[in-house]
Amino acid sequence: MYRSNTCGELRLSDSGKEVTLAGWVQRVRKMGGMTFVDLRDRYGITQLVFNEADDAALCEAANKLGREYCIQVVGKVSERQSKNPKMETGDIEILVSTLNVLSDSQTPPFKIEDDTDGGDDIRMKYRYLDLRRPAVRSNLELRHRMTILIRNFLDSQNFIEVETPILIGSTPEGARDFVVPSRMNPGQFYALPQSPQTLKQLLMVAGFDRYFQIAKCFRDEDLRADRQPEFTQIDCEMSFVDQEDVIELFEEMARHLFREVRGVELPKLEQMPWHEAMRRFGSDKPDLRFGMEFVELMDVLKGTGTFSVFDEAEYIGGICVPGCADYSRKQLNELTDFVKRPQIGAKGLVYIKYNTDGTVKSSIDKFYTEEQLIKVKEAAGAKDGDLLLILSGDNANKTRTQLCTLRLEMGDRLGLRDKNVFKCLWIVDFPLFEWSDEEQRLMSTHHPFTMPNPDDLPLLDTHPEKVRAKAYDFVCNGIEVGGGSLRIHDTKLQEKMFEVLGFTPERAQAQFGFLMNAFKYGAPPHAGLAFGLDRFVSIMAGLDSIRDCIAFPKNNSGRDVMLDAPSAIDVKQLDELQIKVDLKE
Repeated sequence: MYRSNTCGELRLSDSGKEVTLAGWVQRVRKMGGMTFVDLRDRYGITQLVFNEADDAALCEAANKLGREYCIQVVGKVSERQSKNPKMETGDIEILVSTLNVLSDSQTPPFKIEDDTDGGDDIRMKYRYLDLRRPAVRSNLELRHRMTILIRNFLDSQNFIEVETPILIGSTPEGARDFVVPSRMNPGQFYALPQSPQTLKQLLMVAGFDRYFQIAKCFRDEDLRADRQPEFTQIDCEMSFVDQEDVIELFEEMARHLFREVRGVELPKLEQMPWHEAMRRFGSDKPDLRFGMEFVELMDVLKGTGTFSVFDEAEYIGGICVPGCADYSRKQLNELTDFVKRPQIGAKGLVYIKYNTDGTVKSSIDKFYTEEQLIKVKEAAGAKDGDLLLILSGDNANKTRTQLCTLRLEMGDRLGLRDKNVFKCLWIVDFPLFEWSDEEQRLMSTHHPFTMPNPDDLPLLDTHPEKVRAKAYDFVCNGIEVGGGSLRIHDTKLQEKMFEVLGFTPERAQAQFGFLMNAFKYGAPPHAGLAFGLDRFVSIMAGLDSIRDCIAFPKNNSGRDVMLDAPSAIDVKQLDELQIKVDLKE
């Protein structure tokens, strides 16, 4: 056998045992007539000892070992003279009697250690080496553990795991599809699923009652730290349930995961309406780990006739930053430059410093009296020593979004977004539709199968933009971890939804006729939810990006730099598919 033990399991109680270990050389240190080698495998690191006085040839062979050589050793477990309390195996070492080099190694392009010297690009190119680093490996071990916990929990709740197809028809409503040409059907294309949405609804029509799947999904969209072109969903659907049933069950699943993985007990979670979240935080995924809720200042700052920027604004709002009235001019200029970045788009930033001595200093001193600024203080609930940061604009939603970004920046600067603190909530009562400037029409906020709030059904004909959805998102620490909705199970209501969305009956039938036809055969009331597994794992691991909890991720351009994908394909393959590539300038 290649090994009798792993490099992470031997302890003082194993002293005197002869063992066989195998793994990779982490480092080699020569000290006089002794050579020490740190041997690493998936389970840990064990120190090996080669003594020139005992076996000069063996010690010479050890001196020739390089980093990441794959080796096998036989030796005796011995108590270390100089123990290492930072290592789980730090009380013992192996006195090596046999060394077998299984595979040598070139010098790796970066250190295979937690504190590596490799940048993102080089680590992604040599991802198989990056995965040897304990920090990255532990993320995948956490992902595995969470997947097992999820499967066991859902199994205990009578869910059945069903695999749905990867090659499906294209439904270009929402994000862009990845498309796959069909050789056997020239000129026609499959799509990779953005989610198994319609398929899991069909499983409910089929009577499967409770379905789940750890599902691969694909979206051809611009990438960020929390997005990948392919991602994994914990995809679930249930029959004969209402919104509260779904929220209660999956809140309990989240509570189970936090308890088992992080030892954290989640309280009963708040359900915050979407409009309230936007008013208080400018976001449908508010970070509740800290305060600084928005304060609306229209009543006290608009209409004075002294400051046209505020007088002409549709919205004036601010955040009160506790204890920061001592911010310097340099710090305030940095914040002004921050909000004026193109990706944020504010034209400027107004500040009011309520000093601890009771005086007031502001960037709008010459437009407002001290008495007026004191009224602003009262309206904002500010105290002496606080800093009030104010944004305004002619578009309320856009300005709130800018203020949200500023709030999160201040949370970061003040260290208020602790990754070991978890604040979760549900966002409910989303708008059913949202306006698309690109499409110049109403689009589904979530997807066209979302149930309208029954109280708002009359508004579908008159004011569809005011219709609320029976939808819900699970948010943790300012990140949307998952979401779902009650589904339409009535053919006539589904047809009405397509009509509001601008579908002709023919187009609706062509794209979704299979679903509407299925609803004619006794479709049960049903609802569902999907958690983003990648995001959930990254939150549990305290990561800034989901890439480090995915074995082989893409970069920000959607490329796999290790496999050099995507890439051009052979002309013969294009001919078989009857496809011609015509690249535009």
